[in-house]
Order: sequence, then C-alpha cells, then structure tokens
Amino acid sequence: MKRTNDYRARSHPAYWAFLVHRLSGLVLALFLPLHFLALSQAIRGEAELNAFIRIADQPLFKFGEWGLVVLLSLHMMGGVRLLLIEFRDWSGTRNNWIAAALGVGLATGLAFALALIS
Repeated sequence: MKRTNDYRARSHPAYWAFLVHRLSGLVLALFLPLHFLALSQAIRGEAELNAFIRIADQPLFKFGEWGLVVLLSLHMMGGVRLLLIEFRDWSGTRNNWIAAALGVGLATGLAFALALIS
C-alpha cells in the first residue's frame, strides 16, 4: 500500500503545535553559537565585552532578544504540553493544552516586550 502525505492533517491544531515546537527548537539551537560567542568576549577582556554589549544595545538586537524569549517560552510550553500528554491518561485531541501553551508563551513574550519598553 502506497502511503501519501495527507494534507488534511496539516490543518489540525496538533500539527501546528508540533511545527511550532520543532521550529522553535531549531532556531534556539542555531542561536547557541552566537550566545557562546558573546560569552567568550568576557574571557577576552573587559574592553571586548563592552564593545559587544554596545552592539547588543541596538534596537535590532533588542527585537531579536524579544524573539528569542518568545521562542523559548513557546518551546518550553510545548514541551510541557508533550510531557502532560505522555504521562497522563487523557484521550482526545487536547486542544486546550495547545491553546494554553500558546497563550502562556505569547504572554511571556508580551511581558518581556513591555519590560524592554519601560
């Protein structure tokens, strides 16, 4: 029997929760080398670290920082959702868990953005 990719499944909320969790994990993994580079500036000396911090105070970096917080919170809440699915004996689609994970992730991003503005 030939298996085809059923595009109807891509409209299901669980598919989108999977996609957000997978893509946020990949972007966070791609961010790690930049993070390690920033940490290595502290080893090189105070002047190098201060130069990097001046660059990181630019609005584009602040926007990227906000994006990382949103991705991290969405990834974390998606992981919590998966843990609840694995270790609980509930059945069904669990759309409420998807909505809660998305809501907490976006609320965290909003709180961080408001902290950046003030």
